[in-house]
Amino acid sequence: MNFCSNCGASVVRRIPEGDTRERFVCDACQTIHYQNPNIVAGCIPEWEGRILLCKRAIEPRYGLWTLPAGFMENGESAEQAALRETQEEACAVIEIADLYGIFSIPHISQVYLFYRGELLNGEYAPGAESLECRLFDEQDIPWDKLAFPVVKETLKRYFADRKRGNGFPLQRGDIIKHPGRNPGND
Repeated sequence: MNFCSNCGASVVRRIPEGDTRERFVCDACQTIHYQNPNIVAGCIPEWEGRILLCKRAIEPRYGLWTLPAGFMENGESAEQAALRETQEEACAVIEIADLYGIFSIPHISQVYLFYRGELLNGEYAPGAESLECRLFDEQDIPWDKLAFPVVKETLKRYFADRKRGNGFPLQRGDIIKHPGRNPGND
């Protein structure tokens, strides 16, 4: 950040009085600009035991597969964001069953919320951000062509829970960047 969104003056990074973290602060109008993690909401859409994945038509990770997910918009709930992203990316209508996973990715300041969902009519098609969409059985998931580590971790846990047959407990975890590895946008 270079300029204050309140008055347009230059901002500096410093720890404001009473705070413990460095923030962008405008010395002209005294506005403190807080920057917080982005929330990404998505869905694990299932139809007759298969999972719907989308091949990305946008960067990052163009051409790789992912679950339908994206940044929440102001004024919407997490569930609404998951429903919207599934509609936008896969032209699919789903019914959300429950929250499945919460994954933090601290090095890129994102928190992912994945819901379990059932396709209502089995219909889907690529949206503007997808090259194609396809239903996959577990053994056919393109594991080495998944766009993001959080998607791979979510699917691994999902299939393990499904095999156990004891329901789907809420999954929680952190996706940590490993030194020497350059994963791009995780």
